Amino acid sequence: MSKEKTNSKEILLKLCVSGMFAALVCVATIIIRIPTAVGYWHFGDCFVLMAGWILGPWYGGAAAGIGSMFADLFAGVAYYMPGTFVIKALMAILAAFIARAFLKKNERLIGYMIGGFVAEALMIGGDFLYKWLLLGRGYAAAAESVPTNILQGAFGLVSGVIIMQAVVKTPVLKNFHAYAVTDKPRLS
Repeated sequence: MSKEKTNSKEILLKLCVSGMFAALVCVATIIIRIPTAVGYWHFGDCFVLMAGWILGPWYGGAAAGIGSMFADLFAGVAYYMPGTFVIKALMAILAAFIARAFLKKNERLIGYMIGGFVAEALMIGGDFLYKWLLLGRGYAAAAESVPTNILQGAFGLVSGVIIMQAVVKTPVLKNFHAYAVTDKPRLS
């Protein structure tokens, strides 16, 4: 099989899996919601992180941003869509690059934990800045969501790392050339 044919099959596979991850992020965000005083907790961040770890920074970032953005649309809060797209895409991109750096040192779990922590910190700060500066809600109103976002971030980080550790041990992704589940990472 020619290299060009192999590359096109790999790209098609990544596009299909990216679409599935976008749908998974959207559904995980809107189906199982735990209401709070200033929003809700959900499983979406778990799959945002996993999209970056499995698909790599670019495909994972696109899947995370698109899936989260559609969740805002379906939840009736379209004014959050631009900020959500950027924040969730950057979360997956950061988580992927950090995990990749630790994977090279054979410290996969530490990479997932640190990458997830940094990504969730970005979510907390990004959400605060979006509400304060771009939506014009004021500093105090934007700060009200920080404690809830800290708990949401912790929930997403813990659930993402646990599920990712289980997925890595299964044969499901062995033939998928994602850097996070192989010993020889590929650039994406």
